[in-house]
Amino acid sequence: MLITGGRVLVDSGTYLEDGAVLIEGESISAVGPRKEIEERAGADVPRFEFSGTVLPGLIDAHVHLAFDGGPDPVSTLQGSTDEALFEDMRRRSELLLRSGVTTVRDLGDRGGLALRLAAEISDRRTRGPRIVSAGTPATTVGGHCHFLGGEVSGETEIRELVRRNLAAGAGVIKAMVTGGGLTKDGPKSHQSQFTAEELAALVEEAHKAGVPVAAHAHGADGIASAVEAGVDTIEHCTWMSSDGLDFRPDVVQQIIAKDITVCPAVSPHWQMLPRFFGEERANAMFDLVRQMADAGVRLIAGTDAGVQRAGFNGLAQALSFYAHLGLSNAAIIDMATSQAAVALGLGEITGKVAPGYRADLLLVDGDPLTDVSALSGVQTVFASGLRHELGTPEQEGSRARW
Repeated sequence: MLITGGRVLVDSGTYLEDGAVLIEGESISAVGPRKEIEERAGADVPRFEFSGTVLPGLIDAHVHLAFDGGPDPVSTLQGSTDEALFEDMRRRSELLLRSGVTTVRDLGDRGGLALRLAAEISDRRTRGPRIVSAGTPATTVGGHCHFLGGEVSGETEIRELVRRNLAAGAGVIKAMVTGGGLTKDGPKSHQSQFTAEELAALVEEAHKAGVPVAAHAHGADGIASAVEAGVDTIEHCTWMSSDGLDFRPDVVQQIIAKDITVCPAVSPHWQMLPRFFGEERANAMFDLVRQMADAGVRLIAGTDAGVQRAGFNGLAQALSFYAHLGLSNAAIIDMATSQAAVALGLGEITGKVAPGYRADLLLVDGDPLTDVSALSGVQTVFASGLRHELGTPEQEGSRARW
């Protein structure tokens, strides 16, 4: 397949005008000026001509396919059988793909269903983005998201859970280092759940297998503990304390020194936060993300899709948060492509439009380097070289190429 575009994003903030991308199988074989790549492709290669922008498929680094994004996702989950839930997860994965997302990191599901779905997508039995799944997240007894089945107590049980997830095919290990708002009867968001020794055991067991660790951490103490344990990514990283916010510049410097990535997991409806937290507190929370970015912390994009008010087609909308903070559009796109790929351990596989990379491509109207909201103008998605052209729901069945 030969794809020609009005512009092709070939590097951070860099377009190749009137460019072309040649796909062979699942991979990109060549990228360059249109005329040059057309000559290389020959006359018999199928062509897709596009006047807009060709860029890497987006990566949502924090989703929960097991949740429905409704007002009470936990109750909905608990009232669903595994088979019914799995069918819902299939539909949610296609919503992600339709929105331009070609890779996701699922950070906690029930019964290994995300791993099962990942296999179906890999085998091309189901449409959806590539899934890097954590399987069952580790939590304390009665702790945050205990209803997903990952309750553990002590280092031995923690290591056993990590091994079970790894044996099932997990590509990341998730630790609920602090409480969270989704678990109404659990620890508060700012409260820590594990001892330093328990976190160290979890990280050691995962790293021994070459698998990264993602730490859910809202509380400042939990963030510091996760950094000390040597996790690979910190999710949320909101610096909460019992009486407000507790931003710690020394811990931020440790995050940078240890090359830890932060995924703020910003909701597509982030503009609503002042209604829930109050204008002053919400702005203070926003400013902490800006301070981390200004300090040099590597940030990646995620939406926490599945929790309250977070659907599965909102990554482009969530990225507007970082534009609101003043980050450049080039940096924002990197957060949702190349930088996210590196954090997921896929930096040599996806996240760039370059020869040898997987053919995960997003074709949008407009110029996202000028206006990041152009990422919402999805026209066509290629995932592993397979074209998924989008239309109205009525047209979808006849226009898809899969």
